[in-house]
Amino acid sequence: MTDNTNPYDAPDTGHVWDENLRELTNPPPRWWTIAFHASWIFVIIYGILYPMVPLVSSHTKGVLGWTSIGEFKESVAELDAIRGPFEAKIAELEPAAILADRELANYTDASAKVLFGDRCAPCPGAGGQGNPGYPVLADDAWLYGGEIGKIVETITNGRRGIMPAHGARFSAEEIDDLTTYVAGLADGRDHEAGKVLFTGKAACFACHGMDGKGNQMIGAPDLTDRIWRFAGTPEAIRQTITHGVNDPSDPETRSAEMPAFSGTLDTTGIKKLAVYVHRLGGGQ
Repeated sequence: MTDNTNPYDAPDTGHVWDENLRELTNPPPRWWTIAFHASWIFVIIYGILYPMVPLVSSHTKGVLGWTSIGEFKESVAELDAIRGPFEAKIAELEPAAILADRELANYTDASAKVLFGDRCAPCPGAGGQGNPGYPVLADDAWLYGGEIGKIVETITNGRRGIMPAHGARFSAEEIDDLTTYVAGLADGRDHEAGKVLFTGKAACFACHGMDGKGNQMIGAPDLTDRIWRFAGTPEAIRQTITHGVNDPSDPETRSAEMPAFSGTLDTTGIKKLAVYVHRLGGGQ
């Protein structure tokens, strides 16, 4: 109501319900009227300036010629102009040189984050923290080495280590002895029967070394650092010794394989990923 009007003196439409309920004809508030007219005027102006009305095979274009795809392409062009110099340098330089240039390394790190999230994160985790059955990329324990060149090699060609299954070769008691010995390596605990097997009949030393510290040339892990890909409990260690890793002769063998990215990423993409992984914290 715009005025304090006696409802019984106000004009009405003549419709009366329940003997005394009348439909009045008071005008709406002035602010509402102004807003109503402003809204349809705005729609007309918008329709003149911008695309709006659908037609049979197209739509009205608007006098400004604006399109959402055009604005998108302009934004991409602006972004490419900023990225261009960095991308050109990444294409020319070796990964070690990229790491040596702090500004370029920071750009590469930011640029590769999405790439890592799309291609790598499902296995070692979004932050390289590792998932069950997958390695941690944020520590300094590397199966094949954490130098930037080794990381490039790993991303390019992939990795597929192998450990033979011993379940068919050894008795349950021998498997238990090996398990006890391996589980105690990190704490310096000795187990003579297990040690004899480790350094003799089982030939574990051929890959892991006589001291169990591993061999990065063949991707044999260090058994003394308390870092376990498949957990370091006696049960998990026994499972690995019994069924091996990637042993085609054992259907219960553990699976541990990283795919090669040489067929899905160009050289620049591989460099970016290598720099990103190196800078997660564990690169050497």
